[in-house]
Amino acid sequence: MDRSAPDSMVPLLVIVDAANVVGSVPDGWWRDRRAAAERLRDRLARDGVPGHSGPVELVLVVEGAARGVESVPGVRVESAPGSGDDHMVQLVAEAGARRPVLVVTADRELRRRVRELGAEVTGPRAVRP
Repeated sequence: MDRSAPDSMVPLLVIVDAANVVGSVPDGWWRDRRAAAERLRDRLARDGVPGHSGPVELVLVVEGAARGVESVPGVRVESAPGSGDDHMVQLVAEAGARRPVLVVTADRELRRRVRELGAEVTGPRAVRP
């Protein structure tokens, strides 16, 4: 399947780099990284991905002090066992060409790696208020 022409039955897989999105706004997130990731998760569950109509599967990848954040309806949370970037690349690779994938991050190296696998990318503003 060509990812640029997704089947309407296949939901867009949106993988969100929690550390990068949370860190994109200096709002005190560093005092409690887990709570910051939970706020992002809850906002994603409530608002989804603005500008994307149709079905979406949201995956929030957390790492470090944010590990252990629970999934909620509408957002699956994955705690990276090591590098969050490596885990996101693995998720994109596992999706293969079967479905469209959008990765939300500003990390240049991660953007390069997932684009090589066919994913689209967007920055943190796509999911920040």
